[in-house]
Amino acid sequence: MRESIFETRCGAIHYWVNDGFPENGITLIFLPGLTADHRLFDKQMEYFAKKVRVFVWDAPGHAASWPFDFSFNLMDKASWLNEIFRKEQIRNPVIIGQSMGGYVGQAYSQMFPDKLRGFISIDSAPLQREYVTAAEIWLLKRMEPVYRHYPWKWLLQSGTNGVATTEYGRQLMHDIMMVYDGDQERYAKISGHGFRMLAEAMEADLPYELKCPALLICGEKDRAGSCIRYNKAWHKKTGIPIQWIRNAGHNSNTDQPETVNSLIEQFLVQLSMDT
Repeated sequence: MRESIFETRCGAIHYWVNDGFPENGITLIFLPGLTADHRLFDKQMEYFAKKVRVFVWDAPGHAASWPFDFSFNLMDKASWLNEIFRKEQIRNPVIIGQSMGGYVGQAYSQMFPDKLRGFISIDSAPLQREYVTAAEIWLLKRMEPVYRHYPWKWLLQSGTNGVATTEYGRQLMHDIMMVYDGDQERYAKISGHGFRMLAEAMEADLPYELKCPALLICGEKDRAGSCIRYNKAWHKKTGIPIQWIRNAGHNSNTDQPETVNSLIEQFLVQLSMDT
């Protein structure tokens, strides 16, 4: 994997991409969730990097993509992603977004509806306003002080045990969170800003329609917010196929990587058949 840097008005975004594949082929775009970094998709990189072109980033403000000014919104992230695609000659992106990464994918679909080749949500949720309550949006806008004042030891424990069910998944998230050990202020800023821009994107009440083939993946033991409820409603309203992952939490791609990798591969096979 080749590490590269993309400069924005707010800071530098670090991302990784492999070479040696045709530019007009499909590229798998792996977008980690809030506070997670590119390591969240290590098992997917191991499996797919020799088979197809892949891309993964440290989202703005996260891990290597720091320092970063937080004067950006979800649409800015989608726009920067598109500029990176142009720079790397990525013409047929399939976005695979975990949690916040799934929201970025929907924002991208809103801005560039005809560019997305496919979309896979992993333990994410719909971005449309109709799925969330006013109380949920109110809370999303006010999470930063919670993360700032919550004891770091407890935050570290809940942030690892609360998102994964397996030893590997929990250890990985622990290692990722330790990037912010000793700088809880930065962790709180990343979290609070992420939830606020999510709330603002929902309040914008845009269609966020997916005009490409899509798949929803969700862990049966996902306890992050109301993710399971959102996914049930998303599937019921849109008819987008959904796969429930047994013995998996919010980071189902780390808890059951073989199952998730197989579903991604099946999705790609179906895409090629539909071409």
